[in-house]
Amino acid sequence: MYKLLIVEDDAGIAAAIKAQAEAWAMSCRVIEDFRGVMREFAEFQPHLVLMDISLPFFNGYHWCAEIRRVSKTPIIFISSASDNMNIVMAMNMGGDDFIAKPFDMAVLMAKVQALLRRSYDFAASAPLIEHKGAILNLGDGTLTYQGAAIPLSKNEYRILLSLMENKGRVVSREKLMERLWETDSFIDENTLTVNVGRLRRKLEAAGLKDFIATKIGVGYIVG
Repeated sequence: MYKLLIVEDDAGIAAAIKAQAEAWAMSCRVIEDFRGVMREFAEFQPHLVLMDISLPFFNGYHWCAEIRRVSKTPIIFISSASDNMNIVMAMNMGGDDFIAKPFDMAVLMAKVQALLRRSYDFAASAPLIEHKGAILNLGDGTLTYQGAAIPLSKNEYRILLSLMENKGRVVSREKLMERLWETDSFIDENTLTVNVGRLRRKLEAAGLKDFIATKIGVGYIVG
């Protein structure tokens, strides 16, 4: 089942799109918190995004650019601001199509279906894990926060992946070492401490202070 994320602040339009898409057997989520678009994008992991331009707090161009930093998920802009400048801007920001309001719902669904077929017949979207604004891309091993990339070593990525997969739960040092051993990275207690320390410094330098907490005598937690 394809998943559609609707970023539209007109509740009537959003509800109508959702009803039509669900009639086509799509799973839909309508954004309600327009400050947390990236959090919901990472949680829902949609196959396609419908994006209005005029939105509360940040416009659709902003969110399109943020999505493009971490994902190639197709984006269709839907807007009444359909002059040539806005259409060109939408395409330049990474949009895949533009539909002017008011639109015919059948035409919208036809465009959505066509873009889904083109995008996913031969490709799958990479899964993402999000926590407190940090987004870990499991496809290429990259971490981004507030639009900036945070470089990670292979061990740092594997440690962070283990912690974010278990966010809210303590991961023991033994489990972390076992996870690294499974990937032929044979590390001891001291090496794990060094890696976690280096990872913490990188996260703090990027603004993610206290992202990883220590449970003394047990392990680490992303809470």
